[in-house]
Amino acid sequence: MKSPRVLPGFPLALGYTLVYLALIVLIPLSAVFLKSATLSGEQFWTIISAPRVVSSYRISFGISLLAAAINTVFGLIFAWVLVRYRFPGRRIVDALVDLPFALPTAVAGIALTALYAGNGWLGQWLQLLGIKVAFTPLGILVALTFIGLPFVVRTVQPVLEDLDIELEEAAASLGADRWQTFLQVILPVLSPALLTGFALAFARAVGEYGSVIFIAGNVPLVSEITPLLIITKLEQYDYVGATAIAVVMLVFSFTLLFLINGLQIWTHRRHGRITG
Repeated sequence: MKSPRVLPGFPLALGYTLVYLALIVLIPLSAVFLKSATLSGEQFWTIISAPRVVSSYRISFGISLLAAAINTVFGLIFAWVLVRYRFPGRRIVDALVDLPFALPTAVAGIALTALYAGNGWLGQWLQLLGIKVAFTPLGILVALTFIGLPFVVRTVQPVLEDLDIELEEAAASLGADRWQTFLQVILPVLSPALLTGFALAFARAVGEYGSVIFIAGNVPLVSEITPLLIITKLEQYDYVGATAIAVVMLVFSFTLLFLINGLQIWTHRRHGRITG
């Protein structure tokens, strides 16, 4: 006897899924490619290879990758503390992890700028050490790290909660020290979740706008991100130029996410063969 299904059958559910995906994702992205297709190859290359545009790509993708890498390390530490330890205020700390999700990005940008500016609570002390955060690429890194941390924590946390402590106890009984247990027993299990969190944090950081423009300073060739450059061209009614830059950004982002997802699948299969 067939098990009853709460949702509609596969053909109807798939149809709704494809229509929704087309309306929300595929058609808008196709419009970007179609608009940029009105340019000749020479015109397209001239726009996307301008020094100001290339600099914005380097800043956006480079700092986004660095922020995602930082969040991968500290997100794992955050998740470990929240899962493995019990301490006063743990629930408050757990709730604060989601603050970047709930906080409007513009508010986050203003708050970070006020905190790290030359006369801010932290900025004034950092400036005495010769470290300038606000209105520099370092400020962009701070903002992107802030908004990307929850993606890693919330991706790794459920896996840690399901991880059997008996595996660690078995490794210890066989003579493994803490680092060997972590690197050879725990890390392989967490690797797919860490890669997923890294990919989500990177994807969020690449397209971030609101929290960055306040703290970046937006100096061309120094601290100008690609989303801001696209907005600037749209305000100048240069729609074709904006879509050309957006196409390159989409292709770069898709390629990096494809590679990350491929690595995640390979890691998951490799771990499955080892444990099997």
